[in-house]
Amino acid sequence: MTPPSAPPSSPAVMSLTAETLRDWLREHQDLVVLDVRSAAEFESMHIRGSYNVPLPLLAEHTRELAGRLGRRVVLVCQSGVRAEQARQRLSAAGINTAYVLSGGAPGFAAAGGDVVRGKERWDLERQVRLAAGSLVMLGLAGGRFVSPRVRMLAGAIGAGLTFSAATNTCAMGKALSAMPWNRTAAEPTRESAILQLPLPGSITEEAAAA
Repeated sequence: MTPPSAPPSSPAVMSLTAETLRDWLREHQDLVVLDVRSAAEFESMHIRGSYNVPLPLLAEHTRELAGRLGRRVVLVCQSGVRAEQARQRLSAAGINTAYVLSGGAPGFAAAGGDVVRGKERWDLERQVRLAAGSLVMLGLAGGRFVSPRVRMLAGAIGAGLTFSAATNTCAMGKALSAMPWNRTAAEPTRESAILQLPLPGSITEEAAAA
């Protein structure tokens, strides 16, 4: 009798809880936590010891960044959406062991994780909701009091949000991130962010030497 074939191996879990990350930060010297939010969001609150590499910068230098990462990488954003986009890009560049932090930076803080707090700002995702909602309301009001054609604005916003969900991208968020209130005096660059990351193995070697 032919023995039954072995069941296919289950896919690796690519999400990480805040509690697990707290343990990893204590136990693993080779851990790299990448925060892919905007510099302003990072400045407002971030996980202590994390590196800020905003998603647009990561997208521009994905392969170079992948070459500087070891096997234990955790990606952080506000809710997990941008971190998942970063994980997919890194996976295409050969990094298949990056994890997305469930609940993002706020979830880690709520779980009692060690965070650094700065000037309070609205996170980018909240700004997107406000902008989209305001434009829809403007379109509906304009369609009633100005011209029915103005209602097309509400339809355009709805179509844009649908496209954003289908493609897991956000053009409005990218546009808002370039606004003056979302920019800081020290915007991350390739030199200040990516090239400052420790090379694989260097953290472990430093820890062993200590």
